Amino acid sequence: MYIPLKKEIVSILVLNQANVLNRVVSMFGRRGFNIDSLTVSATNDPTLSRITIVFSATERSMQQIITQTEKLEVVKSIMIMNRENSLYRELLLLKVNADKEQRSEIKEITDIYRAKIVDLSKESLIIELTGTPEKLNGFMDVMADYDIAEVCRTGITGLETNTRQSE
Repeated sequence: MYIPLKKEIVSILVLNQANVLNRVVSMFGRRGFNIDSLTVSATNDPTLSRITIVFSATERSMQQIITQTEKLEVVKSIMIMNRENSLYRELLLLKVNADKEQRSEIKEITDIYRAKIVDLSKESLIIELTGTPEKLNGFMDVMADYDIAEVCRTGITGLETNTRQSE
């Protein structure tokens, strides 16, 4: 029987210590989860870091990995991000080989997507775009008609838009 996988985004607040990322990621790997996207960042509290993980799981296996991750002593809190009341962003750097004639076409596309050309040489240009994963995917689809030399994406990061008061 086929059980559908659901893409989940979790935000984990962890102690800002050496080897914490390895411990959290290893928990996912040991249980057979493939991580689609992973970002780590500082928070306003210097003792904590935020790990944002995107992965696919069944509802049951997702609850199991969340419960097991919560038990790690380095984990302070874990939250499944709700798509309706969360804000997601990702950064894309795209290097495109382009001659003089193609540059104006590419400039028009970057303007439409509100991207920035951050580097320009005779043979290529580098474009920076920040937005939702869907926006970045749409931009990549349009840019597929050009000679893409390199792509670098940061992975998803996000915050809930509604703030909850701590008790």
